Amino acid sequence: MTPDEATARLNRAIAQAGQGSSDFDFDDGLRPGAAGRLRPAGVLIGVETTGAEPAVILTRRALHLRHHPGQIALPGGGREAGDSDAAATALREAQEEIGLPAASARILGTLPAHETVTGFSVTPVVALITRPFTVTPQAGEVEETFRVPLAHLLDLRRYRIEGRVWAGRMRHYPVVPWGPYYIWGATARILHGLAERAE
Repeated sequence: MTPDEATARLNRAIAQAGQGSSDFDFDDGLRPGAAGRLRPAGVLIGVETTGAEPAVILTRRALHLRHHPGQIALPGGGREAGDSDAAATALREAQEEIGLPAASARILGTLPAHETVTGFSVTPVVALITRPFTVTPQAGEVEETFRVPLAHLLDLRRYRIEGRVWAGRMRHYPVVPWGPYYIWGATARILHGLAERAE
């Protein structure tokens, strides 16, 4: 996939109308929003176009963290008072978590929000990373960073639905493995939604 092809598919995904997603989309349980107010958050789907092929930067959270230790995540977090919008949140968090300068990212747009079981309304911000930069994992927060080809993440055949018992019931969710990395949960659901919209 060339950078131009990647940009075209990402723009097509952003242009698609429709509702957001939820951690419970593959179950018949209540959406998290039904339980109360969700905290706004933003994550960056940052597509590097400076390498051999367009690729998305993902992180693996540090193992000692209280929430989601060791899980694969997109750079991002909760909105803070100084953030003007979801894009500002995502860029600030990407700077903190992987050392991405805001000037290296070109925002293409956003996808509809994703509701998480942990009480967040997460807006995925899609951006092209058009300038090389040195990835610097945030000490104490990010165990490692890695890249996954965008072509892999936009191929719905790469996803499968798995399940496990959560809070006394079986919960189902998409996964999209890449090498030794098990990408699942909200991250996989957001990427699955991107792939669906880019079809």
